[in-house]
Amino acid sequence: MNTKTPPYRPPFPGPEGQEDMPYLLTPGPLTTSRTVKLAMLADWGSRDVEFRKIVGDIRKRILQLANCDSSYECVIMQGSGTFAIEAALGSLCPGKRRKTLVVANGAYGDRAAQILERIGRPYLKIDKGDSAVPTVDEVVTMLDADRAISHVWMVHCETTSGIVNPIEEIGQAIKLHDKVFMVDAMSSFGALPLHMVALNMDVMVSSSNKCLEGVPGFSYVVLKRDLLEASAGANHSLVLDLFDQWRGLEANGQFRFTPPTHALVAFDQALKEHEQQGGVEGRGLRYQRNAQALVAGMHEIGFSTLLDEGISGPIIQTFLTPSDPSFRFEKFYEALRVRGFTIYPGKLTKRPSFRIGTIGQIDEQVIAAALQAVRDVLGEMGVKDFTPLEN
Repeated sequence: MNTKTPPYRPPFPGPEGQEDMPYLLTPGPLTTSRTVKLAMLADWGSRDVEFRKIVGDIRKRILQLANCDSSYECVIMQGSGTFAIEAALGSLCPGKRRKTLVVANGAYGDRAAQILERIGRPYLKIDKGDSAVPTVDEVVTMLDADRAISHVWMVHCETTSGIVNPIEEIGQAIKLHDKVFMVDAMSSFGALPLHMVALNMDVMVSSSNKCLEGVPGFSYVVLKRDLLEASAGANHSLVLDLFDQWRGLEANGQFRFTPPTHALVAFDQALKEHEQQGGVEGRGLRYQRNAQALVAGMHEIGFSTLLDEGISGPIIQTFLTPSDPSFRFEKFYEALRVRGFTIYPGKLTKRPSFRIGTIGQIDEQVIAAALQAVRDVLGEMGVKDFTPLEN
């Protein structure tokens, strides 16, 4: 008996076709364009003049996309987004007498607190669970209650649920209290507007394989130069030291340690395509259309969403698990993969749920086909009761 998984065969060509691989309906890694993939076919020397120019151009374009002025720097770090998060927290958050306030409403806010705990940096946390929005009043109350708080960390789009936090309003309150404002924009940068100067945002962290539609391999920290210069010698790690990494890039355009050359060249191509497709506004509108089509289709099938429409962004959508005993997520997930669609495996929310991403090189045609695959799989499983499972 043949027990091998059937080959992936999407039933239609998407925006540029996915050949024999599934569409990644996840928050990253995600489906990239064929031209981004092709950019990785050449090998690059990490010390070559041409490659160093690409790295310099990437740093400049990230600063432009973040709407920075000349007081900001961009530091690229090898590794996933969490590497850059720990680099920023370890380089910038105080170790004595001062505290960092972490505003958390999901696993990624919690992760920042876990990093601070591990590296021994004092912190406090506002814990909003995984489906509630933090308010300005809650943050201000904490700042007024503890004058030792000097830094505030929060997530823009919390990938646990897809919730978009009000960084504009909270950021203004943080600045009125003269605190350092640090934002994890991992799942939003490139698709949701972000103006670091206007928001008086001191630090922003993101990565290559999210809304800018590159491939995994590196992340980056955008921050004010005076904070960066003041961080010399503060980091607990040699590899994650932001100041040393910046000093090396500034000196000769080279990384201290081997960079992910293929990922950087692919990102260079992805940035060009991002600009050609309308920049942040164009990318955000396409993702919004994807999200609206997905949520409408899933509601029509019978699914309920975890979040209210007003707080759910266009990045990833969370659907509550049906109580029908015929629904088994593992079977649902694998059957969709065979049909050419990979959704996010497993859940992070406290309520039983699953997530489907609406970012990457996909459009409403891909979403429509994915919805048809969902209908087909549910029919095969015999799922009829979509009342949400409560525990």
